[in-house]
Amino acid sequence: MNVTAILFDGFETLDMFGPVEMLGASGEFETKFYSLDGGIVKSYQGVPVETNKLDMIDAPEVLLLPGGMGVYDQLENEAFISKLAELAAKAKYVLSVCNGAFLYAKAGVLDGCSATTYKARIDRAEELFPEVHWERNARWTVDGNLYVSSGVSAGTDMALGFIADVCGRDCAEKTANYAEYTWNSDPANDPFAR
Repeated sequence: MNVTAILFDGFETLDMFGPVEMLGASGEFETKFYSLDGGIVKSYQGVPVETNKLDMIDAPEVLLLPGGMGVYDQLENEAFISKLAELAAKAKYVLSVCNGAFLYAKAGVLDGCSATTYKARIDRAEELFPEVHWERNARWTVDGNLYVSSGVSAGTDMALGFIADVCGRDCAEKTANYAEYTWNSDPANDPFAR
């Protein structure tokens, strides 16, 4: 299954590459990276990633969006938000990590749905996007085809939960073992919500 990973300058490195590691290691997913204008995009930590232009995508199977400090600039980028809404409407599955949920919320993708986000920003999320049912005690949420995780490392747990749902729990457990990763497999168990 193809994964369309959408990047922007200032994305959080682990938000993207924790899930990408698990999805790739499962042997069931192949990730390609895109940004609004294409070319090199740098994470908040300075990691450069070569991307294709977003307009090269038609109907993604899996749409993956990280968070990071760059989210706040993108909230004001109408072209980016419009494209995100268009792609999410066509995607089979829609995934986000950390405050990347703000971008989906701004695009209207999360309206009426359960979602979570980075716990240090959940008050702001509730204030800005009251149409979303924000879950304060979730490591990640699943609502239909929407998988939305809380803070940075939660994206890795969510990716494994997604793998379990789509490919079977055995596949997710083997992937976590391969990566020598202790998977928090309970989406309601968020030790950082306290």
